Amino acid sequence: MKHKTKALITGISGFAGSYLAEFLLKKNIEVHGIMRWRSNISNIEKCKDSLFLHEADLLDAHSLYTVIDEIQPDYVFHLAAQSFVKSSWASPANTIEINMVGSVNLFEAIRKSKRETVIQIACSSEEYGMVYENEVPIKEANPLRPLSPYGVSKVGMDYLGYQYYQSYGLKIIRTRGFNHTGPRRGEVFAESSFAKQIAEIEKGIREPVVCVGNLSAERDYTDVRDMVCAYYVAVTKCTSGEVYNICSGKTWKIKKVLDFLIDQSKIKVTIKEDSSRMRPSDVPILLGDCSKFTQETGWKTTIPFEQTLTDLLNYWREKV
Repeated sequence: MKHKTKALITGISGFAGSYLAEFLLKKNIEVHGIMRWRSNISNIEKCKDSLFLHEADLLDAHSLYTVIDEIQPDYVFHLAAQSFVKSSWASPANTIEINMVGSVNLFEAIRKSKRETVIQIACSSEEYGMVYENEVPIKEANPLRPLSPYGVSKVGMDYLGYQYYQSYGLKIIRTRGFNHTGPRRGEVFAESSFAKQIAEIEKGIREPVVCVGNLSAERDYTDVRDMVCAYYVAVTKCTSGEVYNICSGKTWKIKKVLDFLIDQSKIKVTIKEDSSRMRPSDVPILLGDCSKFTQETGWKTTIPFEQTLTDLLNYWREKV
């Protein structure tokens, strides 16, 4: 009897993790996830009966050894992280501990299992940080100049992945995802915050004022449903030890994102700058070049960003 492919997702109850779980189930893969006892599972509520959920914590190495031994996964998708850039300013040590020490604990558990597991680690475009005009679109070989504790923590995780590949032959594929969004996106992220505020104004439960942070930044956005498809093709087609940008290759100014969402609604609003939404330093532009990834995998984005934003606004209209 043919062995059923098993995948383990760290951060399965998170934004991208929940979409990845749904995607893998459709591929007839046995999907396992690790979560902490206090994790909010609303994102996986619809498919949780088809999943195998295990209690473990990235900072508890023993719990990871137990879970890896029990599951013996073919694929590990490492998505669990402290992933909000702004929070990393408030709790830098915690961000670095979860994202770096947590990754080491996971790599050690897989190394000790002696299985030929293929591991995708979700690195980030925030690693590039200060990018100069002559460096866009950004290729994988671009210098890394992170501008936040989060960016630094992801550089550390990225290079640990490289080191574990070189030192122990772990089959680690590093994906540097640029911004990705869609329904279920946490409200702390700009485009989701705008959509939620607009939905609340439409319902009459909020004054017609949208609070914003820095609107001049430009970001390369991909729909989360395209991003998780990229994670899957990374473990099936990419080369271990290599790093790959995953992005759309187009940017949207944050102000344009806000204007598009307001246009989808017929309300009149005032835009108000909120100093608490500003960061000590912000990356002005992140525009990626993912030709290396597309040449190896044939992956491309399928969902236009306008559709992503419309779906996100409708998600919040249902939620509020």
